[in-house]
Amino acid sequence: MRMASDARFWDRTSRRYAQSPLADQAGYERTLDRTRALLKPGDKVLELGCGTGTTALRLAGDVRDYLATDLSDGMIAIAKEKHAADPVPNLAFRTATAQALATDAASFDAVLGFNYLHLVRDLPGTLRCIHDLLATEGLFISKTPCVGDMNPLVRLALLPAMRALGMAPYAGVFRAVDLEQFMRAAGFDILANENHATKGNDNRPCIVARKR
Repeated sequence: MRMASDARFWDRTSRRYAQSPLADQAGYERTLDRTRALLKPGDKVLELGCGTGTTALRLAGDVRDYLATDLSDGMIAIAKEKHAADPVPNLAFRTATAQALATDAASFDAVLGFNYLHLVRDLPGTLRCIHDLLATEGLFISKTPCVGDMNPLVRLALLPAMRALGMAPYAGVFRAVDLEQFMRAAGFDILANENHATKGNDNRPCIVARKR
């Protein structure tokens, strides 16, 4: 039921989200460049929480196969509209979660999750699913707002108030150090933890992890 509520929030806000400018375009480009450097032409890639498909459309041409997923039908509808206007043959969009993709176990060379992990309700369980979806020594590349490292006024006052008014989605509260611990417990080795922000530290570490 909680996942259905999350999906409704993103369905309701998908059009407005699609029109929102990036807060740090240069930082986003850094993350794209870093990810592109880690992917290989023969890779099969899964993106979780793809939103309206902007990142998928930028990266899919560099790999063999790219599946971009989101729990929101509204987000995926917009992504498909973009894809129809700018086709990439090896790219597919699908409404799905990591848990729903269990039948694709050990199928992907890389899994991507940008601005995603703080939005899942069961972080340890989601990370275990991602681990299962990766082939041996596959890469999990993520960039995650770590609410626990943010100003206490944001996590203790502003965010709860916005959620109560229906203006913000669920967001898990954890620190970057906690996120690394969750990843290791799920069976990952941390290869890199980087700050790609160009406007100070925005508490969104880009973590490159490898399946053990």
